Amino acid sequence: MSPTPSPEDELSGTEQPFVQHLIELRDRLLYSVYGIALAVIALAIWPGPNGLIDLIAQPIRAHMPPDAKLIAVGVFSPFFVPLKVLMMVGVLAVLPWIMYQLWAFVAPGLYSHEKRFALPLIIFGSLLAYLGIAFVQFFVLDKMFAFIQGFTPASVAATPDIASYVEAILSLYLAFGLAFQVPIVVMLLVRFGIVDIVKLKNFRGYFIVVAFIIAAVVTPPDVISQLALAVPMCLLYEVGILGASWFAKKKPAEDDAQQDA
Repeated sequence: MSPTPSPEDELSGTEQPFVQHLIELRDRLLYSVYGIALAVIALAIWPGPNGLIDLIAQPIRAHMPPDAKLIAVGVFSPFFVPLKVLMMVGVLAVLPWIMYQLWAFVAPGLYSHEKRFALPLIIFGSLLAYLGIAFVQFFVLDKMFAFIQGFTPASVAATPDIASYVEAILSLYLAFGLAFQVPIVVMLLVRFGIVDIVKLKNFRGYFIVVAFIIAAVVTPPDVISQLALAVPMCLLYEVGILGASWFAKKKPAEDDAQQDA
C-alpha cells in the first residue's frame, strides 16, 4: 500500500506549463462571457430593457410628482442607457457563475482543505453582494431621494437625467456590493495568519472611523446614504470576527489531522 501523501506533497506533480494556465484562463473567461450573454438574452426577452429601467427608477419616481418622468438629455441616451442597464443586470444575475469560474481556475493550486473552505466563501461572498445591492435598491435609494427631494423648492421641477441617475446608482451598487464583503476579508486575514482575533477586536474602534471615512468618500454627500453604508460595514465587521473565530478554532484541528496523515 502506498503511503498517504503529506500535505506538502499533495500538489506535487500537478504543475502545469504557463501556456496551459493561459488556456485555462481563456476558457474560464469564455464560460463567464457565455453565462452573461445567456442572462442578457433572457432579460432582453423578459422583463426587457424598459422593464428593467422602470424597476431601477422606482425609488426616485416615488418621490417625484405623479406625472413627472426622468429625462434623456443625450441624443443616444434612449438607446445606450437601457443597454447599459441590461448588461449590468446580466452580470449581477450570473455573479455566482462568474465567481465559480474564478474558483475553478485557482482550485488546482489549492490543497484539499483550502478547497473545502474556499467554495463556501465564494457562495457567501456572492450572497453578501446581492444583499448589498438589494439594500441599496429597496432602502438606501428611497431614503436618500426622500431626503434630497425634501430640499427641492416648490418652484423647481426635479427631473433628473436618466444617464446620470443610472451612473449614480451603479456606483452605489458597486460600493455597497464591495463594502458587504467585509466579513470575507476579515475571515481571510485570519485564515492566512495575517492578523489574529485579538488584533481584530482591538482594531474595532479604528475600523468604525475607517468605515465612516469610506462612506463619506464613495456615497453622495447626504447623511442618509453615508450612515446606510457605514453602519452595515461596522456590523459586518463583527460578523467577520465571529466567522474568523470559528475558522481559528477549526484550523488547529485540520493541522493536527494533516500531521497524523
